[in-house]
Amino acid sequence: MLNALIDLSRRMLPDLSWRKRLNRASLRADALSGLVGAVVVVPQGIAFATLAGLPPEYGLYSAMVPAIVAALFGSSWHLVSGPTNAISLVVFATLSPLAEPASAAYVALALKLALLVGVIQLAMGLARMGTLLNFVSHTVVVGFTAGAGVLIIFAQLDSFFGLSLPRAGSIPQALAAFGSGIGDINPWVATVGATTIAAGLAARRWLPRVPYMVVAILAGGVLAWGLNRWLGADHTGIKVLGQLPGALPPFTLPEFDAASFRKLVGVAFAVAILGLVEAASIARSIAVRSGQRIDGNREFVGQGLSNIVGSFVSAYPSSGSFNRSGLNYDSGAKTPLAAIFSAALLVVLLFAIAPLLALLPFATMAGLLFMVAWNLIDARAIRHIVAASRPEAAVLAVTFAATLFAELEFAILFGVTLSLVMYLNRTSRPALRALAPDPRDPARKFTVVEPGVAECPQLKMLRIEGSLYFGAVNSVAAALDEARAAAPAQTRLMLLAKGMNFVDVSGADLLAEERARRRAAGGELYLHGLRPDAAAALERSGFLGEEERSVVFGRKHDALGAIVPQLDPAICARCTARIFEECAAQPGPPFSVVRQTD
Repeated sequence: MLNALIDLSRRMLPDLSWRKRLNRASLRADALSGLVGAVVVVPQGIAFATLAGLPPEYGLYSAMVPAIVAALFGSSWHLVSGPTNAISLVVFATLSPLAEPASAAYVALALKLALLVGVIQLAMGLARMGTLLNFVSHTVVVGFTAGAGVLIIFAQLDSFFGLSLPRAGSIPQALAAFGSGIGDINPWVATVGATTIAAGLAARRWLPRVPYMVVAILAGGVLAWGLNRWLGADHTGIKVLGQLPGALPPFTLPEFDAASFRKLVGVAFAVAILGLVEAASIARSIAVRSGQRIDGNREFVGQGLSNIVGSFVSAYPSSGSFNRSGLNYDSGAKTPLAAIFSAALLVVLLFAIAPLLALLPFATMAGLLFMVAWNLIDARAIRHIVAASRPEAAVLAVTFAATLFAELEFAILFGVTLSLVMYLNRTSRPALRALAPDPRDPARKFTVVEPGVAECPQLKMLRIEGSLYFGAVNSVAAALDEARAAAPAQTRLMLLAKGMNFVDVSGADLLAEERARRRAAGGELYLHGLRPDAAAALERSGFLGEEERSVVFGRKHDALGAIVPQLDPAICARCTARIFEECAAQPGPPFSVVRQTD
């Protein structure tokens, strides 16, 4: 009990393992990344809050304290939490039927929802459900990341080209809307966006020591300011952020009553799961590029605590942001301090240089996000997957398509489900390979049976490569039936089980049935190299009693020394294979063999 409490307390403390990465260079890089992130989150926070049906300032509040808590208690070095597109959409869709958007009652429901979401996420993290992240394959992450990059590009087309496009519900609709409005492209706005990209690319190539994101923002901002001063904003049509709120998030105390709890608990579960999968998938996708290992349980705890604390500082439900996390990594962040700097600098920006931020053009933000989106499409990984495996390529294509043509949250859940299906498909068909000593090897090492490698006419040796659980029982049973039908005289079977990590009740029942069939034919079932966990499971099931321990062996030499003398001597006398060194003691022609290796 004491150990469990100690472990629980450790998981509730901040994860500061990244402290060893701190130095003067990393602090500088984190500070610059935080500055870029603080600038970018301003228009996003305002837009996402509006999308969620809340006053604009609540998007900025959600990018402050929750981002700091998630960075400290999570495991990712680069994940940036705060308001997101998907969560904002879900919040609006689920709360708007309950209260008038932007009203005081609506805001109160959103803050209550954040608290409930955080409690659910924290409970899942403490229950170690973060291991679900292990089932998201690298292929799914690559496909999802590439799809998200394309989505970001389409979402920024109107801001980049100065168009007024209707909100599209799908990629085809977005393409159709862009095609119909292409003649209305504003050349001044597009020039600002293009200049932002060109400056960023140039800085990346020729000024590698300077954060190219900062160069891009300055270039686009200065150009927009100059054009508006020279020609006038009415003529250029270059839109800027405008006046921003400059207040710190006020303290709030969510109050619950039975009626509101009943209304929100179901919604909270949906938002909690969506937020966790979204944050975990983003953390995993960034980790693939950074080489970091992600602790899924830590991420769940970090997200849960960020939403719990956020509900007391006027923040609605938040999660990991694909835009800002990708930007954080691309701008050179080294540790979670970048996210903390970003939240702190956001406050400074709103208080100190709000007039300057008000002049920042939306086209520059769009150009910056274009570069981030392009970096999310990992062409090298895509080429490798396509060349290496057709099934993996199919999974990549399906995940990419789901990200583009379905809701983002559905695409993430689809990727998790697809990864689980792939895992179950692989583990439900463990390979059973026939082994025998290789006569061409002086050490007579055991090898897979192929032409030129003879088998014992009475003893079959099969190596099982995978766990024996309920999902694999039918596949293994079919392979055992096939082995018996192909060689009825091989009444004895030695199952080499070093690769069998796990056995459940169904697997134990299958082994019991196979043993009964072998004994009915005058043979026996032997087990070699059984792992401790598998042996314990077979003992609990009753398959391995005191009498059956004599058929379990740790070394091949010991197994063959016990099995070969039990073989039918009449068959041994006629056998020309004589593949084991133990065959020398059996009746038959003269025999000479080098000792077999385990």
